[in-house]
Amino acid sequence: MSEKQTITIIGGGLAGSEAAWQIAERNCRVQLIDMKPHKYSPAHSSENLAELVCSNSLRSNDKTSAVGLLKEEMRACNSLTMRIAEETKVPAGKALAVDREKFAAHITEILKAHPLIDIVRKELTEIPPKSDSITILATGPLTSEPLADSLAQLTGKKRLAFYDAIAPIVDTDSLNMDIIYQKSRYDDGPGDYLNCPMDKETYLRFIDELNNAEYVPLKDFEDIKYFEGCLPVEVISSRGEDTLRFGPMKPVGLADPRTGKEPYAVIQLRKENREGTTYNMVGFQTKLTYNEQKRIFRLIPGMENAEFPRLGSIHRNTYVLSPEILQPTLQFKSRPNLLLAGQLSGVEGYVESAAMGLLAGINGARITLGMPPIVPPPEMALGALVNHLTKSDPKRFQPSNVNFGLFPAWEKKIRKKFRGQERAERSSVALEKWFEQEKVTG
Repeated sequence: MSEKQTITIIGGGLAGSEAAWQIAERNCRVQLIDMKPHKYSPAHSSENLAELVCSNSLRSNDKTSAVGLLKEEMRACNSLTMRIAEETKVPAGKALAVDREKFAAHITEILKAHPLIDIVRKELTEIPPKSDSITILATGPLTSEPLADSLAQLTGKKRLAFYDAIAPIVDTDSLNMDIIYQKSRYDDGPGDYLNCPMDKETYLRFIDELNNAEYVPLKDFEDIKYFEGCLPVEVISSRGEDTLRFGPMKPVGLADPRTGKEPYAVIQLRKENREGTTYNMVGFQTKLTYNEQKRIFRLIPGMENAEFPRLGSIHRNTYVLSPEILQPTLQFKSRPNLLLAGQLSGVEGYVESAAMGLLAGINGARITLGMPPIVPPPEMALGALVNHLTKSDPKRFQPSNVNFGLFPAWEKKIRKKFRGQERAERSSVALEKWFEQEKVTG
């Protein structure tokens, strides 16, 4: 193939990996460039592509939820992310959780073996100059400083930053199962989660320690701008005595099967791998110092002797002001042969990141093959996300997970209990029509 027919992807996370797959499956050659293992971001440690940092990264699998609906649409578009997630999933109730290491390893193996994908391991410090060939930028929210500076020069806008935090992982063998019980919310059976119960006195002591703990200091140039969907646990606690009890420590539906009573508060633990050797502290993203994490989290009943294979951390996430710079096809307005994918575009979450990679890959291939790029209809979850990126008020633009608030307004009032199903049905109709009109899979 000629150079013009080779599409360059910068970044081998979920968005870049999904884009590479979509392009190669359309018989176009791909050069996928990733800086690992020569350089790692603050949150990554594996040489594999499509690396995740927590087990339940793909969230609800219920297609009447917004993220579950997005997954259904991606499956219909032959998503590699969704296929491998199913192959490497671990028990997590209605959520789609995966074994992180197996997930990334499988995707890496598949992309390495594809005859039209060339994986190049090196760091790029500048966005490639204009050319006739397509480039997809998918370096993620932890884009390196030099490349982020190059992007800022291209957009003419000062880049924006917010902060995302990672929850600790605990060794299962270090947990006290005489105190901890197994149950999923509202389920009659044992369920997929471990639960650490607290009475009121223990809870009040716990949040007092959180509110007076030592945190990792931010650098002088860093401006705190948290994403509301992933707040550090200590920030939630600082907003009031009961905020944790009505948030990640909500006890509703988690009665202790040994007593039949709901605790005052609960910390839930979710499997981090298939073997169940480690568990993730659900909703416990944190910027506490490592020593404080060990001290305070060992105050949790059943975790007095907890060992932590990974402690929580906080890192800066970078994204661009997409409503001003992106077309709905994910092409830059100022440079149509450059596309943007993943969280860098202003979506939040692994599923959403992969979905943007899917669309960027489809459009990158279509442009290369002389076909017009396509835009998903707003009735689809994928289209709703694109609308958020490209039609939001730039003055109020913030990263977002997929949610039904991004979808078109209802023409008439629909009861809340039926809205999810109605969204799913409308998406299915819109998806089928989109496929017929645009030859999406062609």
